[in-house]
Amino acid sequence: MARERSVSGVRETETAEPARARIRAGDRAAFGELYDRYARAVYNHALRLTGNWAEAEEAMSETFLAAWRTRETVDLEGGSLKPWLLGIATHKAHNVNRGLRRRLAFLARSPQPRPVEDFAEETAGRIDDARRLEVVHRALGRLGRQDREVFALCVSAGLDYRQAAEALGIPVGTVRSRLSRARARLARLSAEAEPPPARGGMESEAALAALFLKEETR
Repeated sequence: MARERSVSGVRETETAEPARARIRAGDRAAFGELYDRYARAVYNHALRLTGNWAEAEEAMSETFLAAWRTRETVDLEGGSLKPWLLGIATHKAHNVNRGLRRRLAFLARSPQPRPVEDFAEETAGRIDDARRLEVVHRALGRLGRQDREVFALCVSAGLDYRQAAEALGIPVGTVRSRLSRARARLARLSAEAEPPPARGGMESEAALAALFLKEETR
């Protein structure tokens, strides 16, 4: 039976079981539809975990490549395939994160490139986005890996406990405990927050944590 729900303000209709059967059978058109439906969600999830746009794109590509290669493992019965994809993306993001740390260590020893002057209006916006992304990644980095992954899936990606458990291959109770621990950790960061930075300054990790804590899991 077809289901319709709203994801980030966009109506999404998915016929779960036929889609799963088509994906498992290697239907390229069905896989293309799967990509169109969830590529943005996979990318955003990878971006939160890596803190780097290029690494998030790499993780997204690796996720769908792995999904295609392991398509025969998809159960014929079940709901949305989003948890399956985000589970793969979680592991891929971790892998590219390790690669990023190695590359950053190399770049730190390399000469800095000459700055290129750019007066485009969007430049300021991109710098601000980069700063916010850095703050998000640094705040989540204060959590242990397992807690961070559950937090990103439940709070940021909007999965419920059951879906997050499916994505990570762990019991629902473990999801609940890890999310509770992550929230408690971020709450402590928020309580320890220093006075807000001057106008135009970058938000602190604690300020970001406070924003996160306002969100509710679905």
